[in-house]
Amino acid sequence: MRWFLTRLLAGVAAIAVVLAGVGVLLAAQYSGTPAAWAVSQGNDAVWVDSAEDAGDLRALLDTGSVNTVYLLAGRIGEDGGVTAAEDLRPLLEGYPDVRALAWLRHTAEGSSLLNDRFDRRAREALAPAAAEAARGYAGVHLEVRPVTVNDPSLPTLVEMVRGELEEDAVLSVQAHHVELAPGGRIPSFVVNGEEKYWSKGYLARVAEHADEVVLPGTDPGMPAAALQGGFTVRQVAESVAALRTRDEAVIRFGVPAGEQAETALAAVRIGVTDARAPEHVRLGVSLSDPADLRAYTEGWLG
Repeated sequence: MRWFLTRLLAGVAAIAVVLAGVGVLLAAQYSGTPAAWAVSQGNDAVWVDSAEDAGDLRALLDTGSVNTVYLLAGRIGEDGGVTAAEDLRPLLEGYPDVRALAWLRHTAEGSSLLNDRFDRRAREALAPAAAEAARGYAGVHLEVRPVTVNDPSLPTLVEMVRGELEEDAVLSVQAHHVELAPGGRIPSFVVNGEEKYWSKGYLARVAEHADEVVLPGTDPGMPAAALQGGFTVRQVAESVAALRTRDEAVIRFGVPAGEQAETALAAVRIGVTDARAPEHVRLGVSLSDPADLRAYTEGWLG
């Protein structure tokens, strides 16, 4: 028994050392200095799920740097059906240059290595329903989570939706966090019972038929600002690396609400500086809360 406890404690200590080392590396990533040009290029966005955001939203849109708003338009069921939400398009009256995307959302508990998120019948129902929901909008934004890496149903669904949409409609896809090293997603999957990270290869596969990709800004699981900042810097680097060969792409980095917004925006600036994305890959941020106007103007508008 003593031998077993000794080995167990040694294993725990080794894991602690590894995690501490990872923490040091992430914190170091956040210590860089952003370039003067690493600021908004007018490709920013915001999520809006309620008419209660109207006042804050107008103040944000008045900056002139937010060109896309994801308006919650419906919730996706397991069968691929879409339940329509309140029509929020009136919130954008007076802003003709701002695009409204129909935000369709599906969230579930857990994900599987064996079962697809959507079966064939659900995909066949959802693709035309998504196109129908996008009518009267500039396009559609799909948020489906969690989805396990190598689940073929999401890339297939994105391709099917692309085929159903009008030619000039925008197709935007919500991604998962990108794993910071190959195989790094596995421990999180085992512990949580669901996928939190995607590999770069799977991100590229999901985004193949999409015009725009949004990296999540919430739930980075980092206990300190320096770690959150370093994590965000790496998210910029890994996602740009995954999609830099695309002919055209827009990548936006989610910004969490509240006090974490300042850290995230500073980290995105550092990440954009280091990543040096090619000209055909346009970068921006997406705010979780329109109320974070001060953090946005001071931390990202330059």
